[in-house]
Amino acid sequence: MKKPIKKTWMVASALTIGMAVLTPLQAGAASVETTDHSSITVQLEQKITGTIKDIYSESDGMILKGRDGKNYFISLFKFSDEQLEKMNLVEEQEISIEGSLVENYSDFYTFDVFKKGLPKEVTEEDLTKLEKMFNEIKQLKKEVSAEIEKEATEEEIEKKYEEIETIHEEMYKITKPYYLAAWQPQSFEEFIQDYGFNEKNIVIKENDTTQLKAIYTEWVKLEKNGDEEKANEKLDEFYKILQPYLEELNPPETFEEFMDSYMEVTELLDIPAETLAKLKTLHEDLQKALKDENDEMYDKLHEEFYGLLNQFEKPQTFEEYMADFEFEVSEADSKQLKQLYEEILALDEKEQEKTEAKWEAFYNILDPYFEANKEILILASKVTINGQDYLPQH
Repeated sequence: MKKPIKKTWMVASALTIGMAVLTPLQAGAASVETTDHSSITVQLEQKITGTIKDIYSESDGMILKGRDGKNYFISLFKFSDEQLEKMNLVEEQEISIEGSLVENYSDFYTFDVFKKGLPKEVTEEDLTKLEKMFNEIKQLKKEVSAEIEKEATEEEIEKKYEEIETIHEEMYKITKPYYLAAWQPQSFEEFIQDYGFNEKNIVIKENDTTQLKAIYTEWVKLEKNGDEEKANEKLDEFYKILQPYLEELNPPETFEEFMDSYMEVTELLDIPAETLAKLKTLHEDLQKALKDENDEMYDKLHEEFYGLLNQFEKPQTFEEYMADFEFEVSEADSKQLKQLYEEILALDEKEQEKTEAKWEAFYNILDPYFEANKEILILASKVTINGQDYLPQH
């Protein structure tokens, strides 16, 4: 059975995608004119108390189950790393939040968030330029989303992406000198030590060490001078020498190791010996294509490998499949869903159109449940834990 991508509200993925989309804030109560005459939306503060259910990278945020029974995604982008460390967030902890309601995950990624990653030496004049370009990119991303929605041509969409890329390059020209000025490169010894060769008793030959150190020194000098092309060439030279040691440090996963880890998450039916032998050969060919950076061959082998392996996946029961969702459906809907699910299992792998139509019907029933359980998005401006208040540092 070919399973679809479940429409679960996966915050980590959604946040990553959202930040790429960068659509400007649309939800809110009032419109305010900024100095560059653009309009932003201001949202009244929300107050929520609840229990932490899941924590994504602390700077990203967390899932909160409110006392009101609703699900919230709380973004903590406004807070410094030091503050987040002091909060010491843990699951099942009760917490109170004040913050503004936003419409999309992308709305969390404001210029203030972007600015946090910039060197402190960036001038106000350059910050103003960067903010203007940042907002232009957000607008273009919004237009791209609209183009995709109305099924615009690939050429029209590509043109928008090219405009975005051009602005990114202009922003990089402004920020690059600041980054280079602030950059304190590691010594060669520190750089090599970070790989962890010593922990695995891997010794780099003296001759290779001498060459690597000389190349590293040249690379640092070229980077500091802003000569990226030559610096990248030096880096390629560096890793060409280091590659055998990296392969020893992180040897490719064997077929047996792959199968052990795969079976930890997927229940398989008995696989005949001849099929296992074929899978092992395909796995070895995949590793070779990856090493050779042969993308076309890798994609072809990947499809063949998983096409064969997936035939031996033991299908989940309807009850097991539904257990992945964090909500319960009505008895009437459950009956319809179970019938559709069993019809899907009964279909042949080649009956793709029928399978897709059944899955669509299946998720049409589930969509209202997803919508009802969707996280409400809050950009936190105050956090209270154990009576301790935290406010963003400006």
